[in-house]
Amino acid sequence: MTAVSPPAAVKPAAPSTAHIAFASFIGTAIEFYDFYIYAMAAALVIGQVFFPHSDPTAQALNAFLTFGLAFIARPLGAILFGHFGDRIGRKATLAASLLVMGVSTLLIGLLPGYDSWGVWAPIALCVLRFGQGLGLGGEWGGAALLATEHAPADKRGWFGMFPQLGPSVGFLLATLSFLALASLLSAAEFKQWGWRLPFLASALLVMVGLYVRFQLTETPDFAAALASKQTHRAPLWPLLQQHWRRIVLGALAMGVCYNLFYTATVFCLSYGTNSLQIPRTDFLWMLSLAVLCMALVTPLSAGLSDRFGRRPVLMLSSAAAVLLGFTLEPLMTSGSPALVLLFLSLALLLMGATFAPMGAYLPEQFPVAVRYSGAGLAYNLGGILGASIAPFVSQLLASYGGLALVGAYMSGMAAISGLAVYAMQETAAAPAG
Repeated sequence: MTAVSPPAAVKPAAPSTAHIAFASFIGTAIEFYDFYIYAMAAALVIGQVFFPHSDPTAQALNAFLTFGLAFIARPLGAILFGHFGDRIGRKATLAASLLVMGVSTLLIGLLPGYDSWGVWAPIALCVLRFGQGLGLGGEWGGAALLATEHAPADKRGWFGMFPQLGPSVGFLLATLSFLALASLLSAAEFKQWGWRLPFLASALLVMVGLYVRFQLTETPDFAAALASKQTHRAPLWPLLQQHWRRIVLGALAMGVCYNLFYTATVFCLSYGTNSLQIPRTDFLWMLSLAVLCMALVTPLSAGLSDRFGRRPVLMLSSAAAVLLGFTLEPLMTSGSPALVLLFLSLALLLMGATFAPMGAYLPEQFPVAVRYSGAGLAYNLGGILGASIAPFVSQLLASYGGLALVGAYMSGMAAISGLAVYAMQETAAAPAG
């Protein structure tokens, strides 16, 4: 009698290129939407709701400090989620980071203000803002690896562009949400309950993102490393021992992206509406138009980085950002809406130009076994350097020396990033060991 062999196990179908691109894009879009609605709320209303007994300048500074708190949490999130992303895989870790971010954002939308909870309201706000930072700290590295570890060697910049599109789309959704609220509600209604609606809507977006991500398979690079037992029990230690220089230079290289973005979207929003008396709806419309420049230049910059290399594109974009800093004061104080829009558009265009290649550039600096931790840590440390204190420092500089000092601050950050890219050699993807 002939024995019948059992049927071979059916391997799950590999996800299509479109599915990979959408999954890497949708998570960053949702998480950055969550992050940006807080940034806009910090510029417009957080100080009034959670620090009501301060003068307007102190309210703005306190709100910007809570904004910056999440950037302190982001490297911790990169370490935490990077540990599991480099040990058990990218897929499950990405889902967990999205869930942490979504729950924190939803609870901020439900949090009573100072008038109801007293001092516990800003304390709880800080805890939840820290949770947002943890979640986002684990998001970007995994999303970038999801895209680039499925990519052909000569297309990593293009594949890495999809998670880089997420922030511009997330920001546009956030801006349009607040623009709609500003148009439909009175100032009192917006302050009392309207600002909470974008936070509550985040829950629906998170459900969509989780569904898409649970349909994925593991990335080929990590699956091969896992099968050959080339992973580490504690990825952080070999990362810090062998690759600390690349972490530092990668963080410095990211500074220009963050500084450009949060100067234009948080500080300028606050300064423009409060000090320059530009109507809130007008400024939000300007930002909505300006962020389209960021979205349009992102695929162009990513494609150029595949053709000419990441380094030349990043250094040229950083040099342009140095020059842009000198235009901040004359354009913002011109009294012309068209010139204000021009500055915002140029700032976000250069943010997209510097940001797009980073989706491939940072992962290429680290081997597979520590890549989630390394790319995520460099990216999020860059957030501390370039963004966490950017609105706060810019507010202080504007208060004591005017917008020319804010422009000099922007130029200085861009110069530091350009020098960091120059110091970091162009590399292909590091080996799996």
